[in-house]
Amino acid sequence: MVLTLGMIGAGHMGTLHARNLLADARVDIVGVTDVVPDRAEALAQLCQGRTFPNVEALLEAGVEAVYVCTPNALHTEAVLAALQRHVHVFSEKPMATTLREARQILEATRTSRAGYQVGHNRRFAPVYTFAKQQIRAGFVPTSANIKMNRGELKHPPWVADTRLTGGFLYESTVHLLDMMRWLLGEIVEVECRARASVYSELDDFAMLFTCAGGQHCAFSSCAHTSWAFPFERVELYGDHAQIVTEEMEKVSYASGLGQPIVQHDFFQLGIPDKWGYREGDTRFVDAILAGSTPPVTVEDGYKAVELVEACYLSAQHNGERLRLPL
Repeated sequence: MVLTLGMIGAGHMGTLHARNLLADARVDIVGVTDVVPDRAEALAQLCQGRTFPNVEALLEAGVEAVYVCTPNALHTEAVLAALQRHVHVFSEKPMATTLREARQILEATRTSRAGYQVGHNRRFAPVYTFAKQQIRAGFVPTSANIKMNRGELKHPPWVADTRLTGGFLYESTVHLLDMMRWLLGEIVEVECRARASVYSELDDFAMLFTCAGGQHCAFSSCAHTSWAFPFERVELYGDHAQIVTEEMEKVSYASGLGQPIVQHDFFQLGIPDKWGYREGDTRFVDAILAGSTPPVTVEDGYKAVELVEACYLSAQHNGERLRLPL
């Protein structure tokens, strides 16, 4: 069986996903739409498909699945339109940029016959899958320290426009908020302090999370660090043991006192594999063709949005401790 697919958004992420999918014989990319016609035409030529003037026209062409790769705040309308037509959806992160819109998508998936996956690609990055494997094998995190920084909000220019991003936490930090929950379990309390240091939006965050299992996670995120390596880092602490990741490049595991430290370096892998994009795309196609639930669920996407909203809400109230769910 071949899955007919349309691309909504032909920028960097749309092109990256399309290149992954072109290597999958189970997929036929038949159409592309983008608000920039030249960009749509370029990707359509790459895919040997055709361009469509808008999302509605693409959906009317009868595609079985779509990839939504528009800027953050523009995801919801396209996702809802597809789900209402029972068209399978892969949506780039974040699921939405408000909790209200995230709830709309959550409800739409309950009445649609289509599958839905959100693009939290780091769940498939080798450094993080290694960490998850150690947890499943018996490593028990007792606390964690996480940072997720961005070098600037200048390139591309729209990443400084909160009308499109929903805010800095939605643009970058949401990735590791999802990762925190994936590695540590459900989050039940949030405390956040933030300030606008360089840009006109909140761009410096210090957060403290409490997990359902009682663990605490200290999490910092800054939007103006000049891409100093590593811009993201996860440290998980256990019983005289720790797991440390440095971007998607390296992971180390100290399993106990006096034990050798296991290290893996993924520097030589290409971005699609090192950052988990290719595996995420493959797993989406696997699930749709098998009629099973995609691996990053609508509930996962919703809870990532909830964490972002809780951080902003706590910051607005001078670090007030909030209980989840909101």
